[in-house]
Amino acid sequence: MKDFPQALTFEPGSNEWRRWDQWPPTRQTETRSLYFGSAETLAMNMNGNGFDEYVSDPAHPVPYRQRPIQATYFPGGSKWSTWLVEDQRFVDDRADVLSYETTPLAEDVTIAGEIKAHIFASTTGSDADWIVKLIDVYPEDNPSNWNLAGYQLMVSNEVFRGRYREGFEKPKAIEPNKVLEYTWSLHTQNYTFKKGHRIMVQVQSTWFPIIDRNPQTFVPNIFEAKEGDFKAATHRVYRTGQYPSRVDVPVVRAR
Repeated sequence: MKDFPQALTFEPGSNEWRRWDQWPPTRQTETRSLYFGSAETLAMNMNGNGFDEYVSDPAHPVPYRQRPIQATYFPGGSKWSTWLVEDQRFVDDRADVLSYETTPLAEDVTIAGEIKAHIFASTTGSDADWIVKLIDVYPEDNPSNWNLAGYQLMVSNEVFRGRYREGFEKPKAIEPNKVLEYTWSLHTQNYTFKKGHRIMVQVQSTWFPIIDRNPQTFVPNIFEAKEGDFKAATHRVYRTGQYPSRVDVPVVRAR
């Protein structure tokens, strides 16, 4: 009988194959929180206060890859097959994207299992999308591969539509300016953030055209939204003891 583990994963970062007797490997990991902090910081201890805000405008959405965005089956080759590993610096400085970043890691950090976003936010609209991306930031001084110097590699991501915060069966309008918690999965991942790298989390509310535009005005059916329903809205993401926005990651214990 062959000795097959329940899960066999390739772990980018360490670039090694890993065997797990269960997936997610909860017995071999502990959940650690990456808290949003002031001055665009990200840390495993809560040190934030206040909020960060941005204006999300459906008429000027954040693209999911660098422009010009080629058609999926663009003649002569399309970037569709590699967009998930595209350098995220092309949106890092946008006014409608929040970026939170750790200091350089003192040691390798390996994650294995489910990643979860916990966002406490308000909006001046009555509906909103929340996109969270977990990113590996390479050192600016990267002599082993200068093409990756400062590179922002997306490790995990997912979108959540605010109207479904109480269940997909009952979409519900968001009360304007009310702080609500949004919790969703960024899926499972096995990855090593190397010593000297930084961990980044980006938050945004549009990701076009991979995600259809939310009008940010609650309508029974977004696909029937009228032009006048699409309105810019101000979103606030809170980072306080009462509203601790964060991303929870399953950190592998010392092997």
